Amino acid sequence: MDRLQQTTRNTGGRHLGRCQLKLVDFEVHENHALHETRGLSERHLVVRRGKPFKLTLLFRGRSWDPHSERLLLQVCLGSLTEMIPVQTYDKRLNPHKWSAQVYTGPSGQTAHPESVTVHICSPVLSSVAAYNLLVHIGTRRRRRSYAAGSFVLLCNPWLKDDPVYMPSDGQIEEYVKSDYGLVFMGTNQNVHQRPWSFGQYEPGVLEACLKLLEVSPQHLSDKNRDYTHRADPVYISRVICAMVNCNDDLGILLGKWQGSYEDGVRPTEWSGSADILRRWVSNNFSPVRYGQCWVFASVLCTVMRVLGIPSRVVTVFNAAHDGNASLTIEEFYSSTGEKLNISKDSIWNFHVWVECWMQRPDLGARFDGWQVVDPTPQEKSAGIYCCGPCPVAAVQQRCLSAPFDTSFLFASVNAEVIRFIVRNRLVVGRTVDTKCVGQLIYTKNIGSDTPEDLTLNYKRQKKGEARTQRLVYRSGALAGTAVYRSGALAGTAAQRVSPIELEPFSASSPGEDLPGLEVSLNINGKPSVGESVGVCVTVTNRSSRPRVLEEHVNAQVKDYNSSPQESFWTLHQEVHIQPHGALTLQHTLPSSEYESALAADNIVSLAVVIKDVQTQERVLETQEFNITSPQITIEIEGGDSIRAKKEQTARVSFTNTLTKALNGAVLTVEGSGLLSGRHQAQLDHLKPGEKIEKTVSIKATSPGTKVLMASLGHGNGHTVVSRCFRKVSVVSAS
Repeated sequence: MDRLQQTTRNTGGRHLGRCQLKLVDFEVHENHALHETRGLSERHLVVRRGKPFKLTLLFRGRSWDPHSERLLLQVCLGSLTEMIPVQTYDKRLNPHKWSAQVYTGPSGQTAHPESVTVHICSPVLSSVAAYNLLVHIGTRRRRRSYAAGSFVLLCNPWLKDDPVYMPSDGQIEEYVKSDYGLVFMGTNQNVHQRPWSFGQYEPGVLEACLKLLEVSPQHLSDKNRDYTHRADPVYISRVICAMVNCNDDLGILLGKWQGSYEDGVRPTEWSGSADILRRWVSNNFSPVRYGQCWVFASVLCTVMRVLGIPSRVVTVFNAAHDGNASLTIEEFYSSTGEKLNISKDSIWNFHVWVECWMQRPDLGARFDGWQVVDPTPQEKSAGIYCCGPCPVAAVQQRCLSAPFDTSFLFASVNAEVIRFIVRNRLVVGRTVDTKCVGQLIYTKNIGSDTPEDLTLNYKRQKKGEARTQRLVYRSGALAGTAVYRSGALAGTAAQRVSPIELEPFSASSPGEDLPGLEVSLNINGKPSVGESVGVCVTVTNRSSRPRVLEEHVNAQVKDYNSSPQESFWTLHQEVHIQPHGALTLQHTLPSSEYESALAADNIVSLAVVIKDVQTQERVLETQEFNITSPQITIEIEGGDSIRAKKEQTARVSFTNTLTKALNGAVLTVEGSGLLSGRHQAQLDHLKPGEKIEKTVSIKATSPGTKVLMASLGHGNGHTVVSRCFRKVSVVSAS
């Protein structure tokens, strides 16, 4: 149903016999269809810049006489205004300035004798904002003015002259119109995914995105300057990036990575952006608690898609946080393989950011295209917690001075990892890994739930490059050489001293004082909770003499973004290897060893140190892997496509595949836009092989993509054993 807005006159007086404006029909249905904005708002006309839209003026008493009366439109953005004369002759509307003309239709007549249909075209570089529209009807002596209402102007990725133009309709469908996405998580050895509802068609989301711009520090300090710069997607993305976190402003999300989440929502419990945005607005722009990287990124992706900027969520596996801009990450291990928490650098098993599509006229055409925008507050950029937009091409081509934050992002995917083996405050071995960081970079494929590998977009492939380069010390070089200042291993940040010369490994170098050991570490298959984990260690002796070796294997649990906890499993043994020989050592990590130790992310940090008993030479290899959780089953009656406002039954179940019983088991089911609140089933004692079930009735409140989420927790702290997400497509009830 078209929207009619009653107008009000801004000037007084009686004007009998004169043309007076009665109503303005914004032709919402037709405009929304033509501008690809259907569903974005029930309250506003939403159109795209550089493309004509129409409205119909209905007059009272008599129609407008173009021969004696002048018709003017005025668009207002704060105190910025533009007067648009309405032309009565056929002329192509200019997409580079505001223009308007009367539309007479194919027959040359208007649809109603007392109405006029006007086509309005905004400049292709108009600011993204909500505009007020005034209509002026004037003669030589006087002018009558009417407040007609408001409309929202968005970027236009369909228009070639728009800086966010995207040539493929399939890409636009995926990166602008789709309200459904995937977040890839886990480790590069065992990737898993969870759906996310971007929710741009949910009630109130468009308005929240516009409000985000209005409460930004840039807008609050200088409205007109902010409005003017909002034509530029580079500027918009930088403002929005900072506003998704709340570190400097009235931003949306407060980040938290450890401790209790009782005063908010645990980041893993979010499944969509709409709830977060609406909570932020309803809480008077107080930050929503809590977010982590994939939540920050998914909310940013929602806002950018709403504003018409093509965007996608990207996961970097083994993402580095280079704290001192050295392009190296330092890690420290004990002589028995335990990882030590003494480095200020870190590698997250995965990190999630956003790529936004836009031109970069400030840098040149070679840097047009996908730009990294990362809203997770890690480091400040020009004094605020935001990151990007940084051209992906600049990262790949190592143009580290290109704005914004290219050197930091380059290190995130390309930093070298230097691993030190430490014994009694002395470095007794070192390896350099050039391939670990940024080993895999994924986003959702267009039109499917499979991953698209973006790794080579960020990293140049080098032919014949080995995974690691190992460096150790010449025999005797270690004696008495301290690597840390006093107390550095007692939990404070390590300060490197570099008095030791390091020699790169060279198999062809003469002499027995050079290293001749290599080690590799592999996990058999993709382990699941309840199953034993197969570990394969391969040792190669490059020297011409037999060796007596000590093998030390160490396992620790960790979260995706933190250092490991204490060791929960170790293995030590002596082995013998022949000259120029290879040795394969198979080990089994029983499920009984890791089940009680697993943290929320089910990630295990495994390391092996091989030591030559005679020469004291040591080599190290590491591997981090995640163990797949037991599965929760969600079945929806009639399938995953349902009608809005119609009840459907969903059955949720979990079977305990662990070797131990779960005390105080709680199966929780929830889903924004599908269920009101949380629905739970409880069991005091869930034995191995036993099942817990919950049946719920779901009813979608609006069309779009929703996510039904279930989790299984146990114990007093409701430790989560498993989570499951099910995509639900909701079609209109009519």
